[in-house]
Amino acid sequence: MAAPIIYRDIETPNIRSLAVYREKGGYKALEKALNDMSPAAVVEEVKKAKLVGRGGAGFPTGLKWELVSKDPATPRYIIANAEEGEPGTFKDRPILEQIPHRLIEGMAIAAYAVGAEEGVIVCRGEFMEPARILREAVAEAEEAGLLGERIMGKDFTFRVWVYRTAGAYICGEETSLLEALEGKPGMPRIRPPFPVNSGLWSKPTALNNVETFSNVPNIILEGADSYSSLGTEKNAGTKGYCIAGHVNKPGVYELPFGITLRDLIDNHAGGILDGRQLKCVFPGGASSSCLTPDNLDVVLDFPSVAAAGSMLGSAALMVVAEPTCMVEVSLRLARFFRHESCGKCIPCREGTCQTVRLLDGIQRGTGRKGDIDEILDLASVVRQSAFCGLGQACINPVVSCIKHFRQEFEEHLEGRAACCRKEEG
Repeated sequence: MAAPIIYRDIETPNIRSLAVYREKGGYKALEKALNDMSPAAVVEEVKKAKLVGRGGAGFPTGLKWELVSKDPATPRYIIANAEEGEPGTFKDRPILEQIPHRLIEGMAIAAYAVGAEEGVIVCRGEFMEPARILREAVAEAEEAGLLGERIMGKDFTFRVWVYRTAGAYICGEETSLLEALEGKPGMPRIRPPFPVNSGLWSKPTALNNVETFSNVPNIILEGADSYSSLGTEKNAGTKGYCIAGHVNKPGVYELPFGITLRDLIDNHAGGILDGRQLKCVFPGGASSSCLTPDNLDVVLDFPSVAAAGSMLGSAALMVVAEPTCMVEVSLRLARFFRHESCGKCIPCREGTCQTVRLLDGIQRGTGRKGDIDEILDLASVVRQSAFCGLGQACINPVVSCIKHFRQEFEEHLEGRAACCRKEEG
């Protein structure tokens, strides 16, 4: 198995401190970039490494940086998305709390590559302790001359701020995050223009996930060829896979792209809890479509999971075992998205409410014949007309549960489900 890249040395005592991080080779990649590489060469190395974004979209990181660097407008900005609001996702928090300097170093290299002098780490509102740790790490780096003016004696200035949003799920979407950072309600923007040209304060902005930035020091220090030798043809390197639910060893596992779902569950997460039978897996968190045991041999990378009918997203795998009721699973996820809808567009704002209403009736056994098909019709409207990607995806889990487990929904409607209840849910 490949050596860790994202979580390298994470078990080293006090690795969050600058002194210990530097003892382990920290900031050597930044030093190499500043001394031996031009900004364009850094961009080309990241492109050659085939690094793609780890926040869910899988967009090529080097291309994003190239677009920012070539935009003539200034100033330019670097932003780390540390919202991590997708249910089931917890891959970024170990970086924030235990190896914050790896994130900061990756951001500094990105800033040098695109010509940015300011950066922001945007944490979700609930991340009070991670934000405190990050601020301490930033202060350490500033005192050591690794942030601020003339970093390492070079004509390079870069400062970093840590900002906490109000904790809204929608702020995981990049343009909503930018709106929140500018002091506005966290709601998505119309695209185009895209953040690479019109991001923070309408200036060119490279906005990447925490895990994405944390890959960069390794790429610069050890080279793109070494990095791209791991993973698959389209998705190079390693990935932090979060796995939770009905498994014996839930946690986050850093593994190369290309392992199978079966391998992750059986050989890393210890198999299904209590020897139960696997029922389904949501491979990309709460907003992904579920996959059944027929898909256990799917390769875990962005294109392969998409071909199987779902999405890898942030790789927040939620494992569901028998005899879990899929109507209750659907209702719980639908309630989450109803609560987290930002309310900007009618399809998402009203669609999530109506989905919960219909599912609630089905779950209680008080629904009407035709409610299942009404949910599917409603889902089609939401998918086609919701303003942002999060709104379009919020209906995925419900539709996939109906697709694979429709009989359970029908049994609830007919009052035959063992878990059907009449009281308030």
